[in-house]
Amino acid sequence: MSDSRTDAIRNVFESIKANGVTMIDFKFMDFPGQWQHFSVPVTQLDEGAFEEGFGFDGSSLRGFKSIHESDMVIIPDPATAMIDPFIKEPTLSLICDIYEPLTHEKYERCPRNIAQKAEQYLISTGIADTAFFGPEAEFFIFDDVRFSSGENHSFYEVDSVEGRWNSGRDEGPNLGYKPRYKEGYFPVPPTDHFNDLRNEMVRVLMDCGLHVETQHHEVASGGQSEIDLRFAPLVKASDELLLFKYIIKNVAYRNGRSVTFMPKPVFADNGSGMHVHMSLWKDGKPLFYGDRYAGLSETALHFIGGLLKHAPALCAITNPTTNSYKRLVPGYEAPVNLAYSQRNRSASVRIPMYSSSPKSKRVEFRTPDPSTNPYLAFSALLMAGLDGITSRIDPGEPLDKDIYDMKPEELKDVPNTPATLEEALYALERDHDFLLRGNVFTESVIETWLDYKMNREARQIALRPHPYEFSLYYDV
Repeated sequence: MSDSRTDAIRNVFESIKANGVTMIDFKFMDFPGQWQHFSVPVTQLDEGAFEEGFGFDGSSLRGFKSIHESDMVIIPDPATAMIDPFIKEPTLSLICDIYEPLTHEKYERCPRNIAQKAEQYLISTGIADTAFFGPEAEFFIFDDVRFSSGENHSFYEVDSVEGRWNSGRDEGPNLGYKPRYKEGYFPVPPTDHFNDLRNEMVRVLMDCGLHVETQHHEVASGGQSEIDLRFAPLVKASDELLLFKYIIKNVAYRNGRSVTFMPKPVFADNGSGMHVHMSLWKDGKPLFYGDRYAGLSETALHFIGGLLKHAPALCAITNPTTNSYKRLVPGYEAPVNLAYSQRNRSASVRIPMYSSSPKSKRVEFRTPDPSTNPYLAFSALLMAGLDGITSRIDPGEPLDKDIYDMKPEELKDVPNTPATLEEALYALERDHDFLLRGNVFTESVIETWLDYKMNREARQIALRPHPYEFSLYYDV
């Protein structure tokens, strides 16, 4: 056992004593990308638990085991220890890795394992030793959410006190101050109804050890918001994004509101994206700084080349829901054109130019959304970029124009993101060899992902009448 792990285990037991902890909560990730958990009394935790772990039923988790091979083991990572701020009983939370009970090897489909292998593969290439990721996960804050789907009905309705659609509602009294559609970026209160709530979210995030950079209202009406975290190495960034979503949802919930990271919950307004900032470092030095376009290095340009080449396949992982593709449409600031540019937010890959510091040089992939499993998404993005570097993929010429205002004939040679989840899945089926290097992803993982997403989600949506179809076709 390494000295750092020994120290982390010691810190766990010191935290238990200092905080009067009575329960231990184990959090781990299912295959599609949702945190799961179970708890044990603190008396069940000893140093041996960090080697032997705890058993659970893997057949009950999406995308994992069949019933005849259901026994699985979780082993907590002591470096992830945190006092859970939402559980009444004093509870210490630990993020876990999933293991096979017979071989005691990490489970092939454990998303966190895949992310760990991606970091190991990066080191093995000799290109870099650290990949930093900085996600910007947008979300909506709603006051009321209702939905139901059955054999003879289907509907949803979301509501927000600041939704523009409520400008004429009798609210006894209605005080106005509701952001216009597509004009919700940075208004001050009272138009921004949720500044205090986001500040509370920021405080809890920071209390839990996360480094917050900013919070603000986003473009859409109806409570769209953004809180940005500082960049971190791949696995840590994934851990922190899951903790981020957990905290955001629970702070909203205890204030009588509901948060969704669903990409497109509101028609005719902007959806929620998750722009991902990336950079590679080696021996403490940034590798993306150079004397090429926008202050980038040749390595960075090749990294972009890999992202653009594999973008359609990447979308099957970074934009993994049918709803994702209702965001990826022209007219709502979503980057549907696969191009790169400095400063330009209409390109799928942007090079931020806020600072001239070599340490700040990075690339921003704007296509992903917050419905993704971050372990899988960040790993896939890294693998695509590394393929670009090792294969020396030329990203082509930058597109320093407002793509949203370009004429169709000007865009005919610019590739697009897939229009549907099905298209993205077919792209991944054709193009996934780059993900298999270093055994980061495996054929079994890819096959399971394709099967799950196609049969559990895409085809299920295709089978069901859509409410708007009644407006179009009922009287035919």
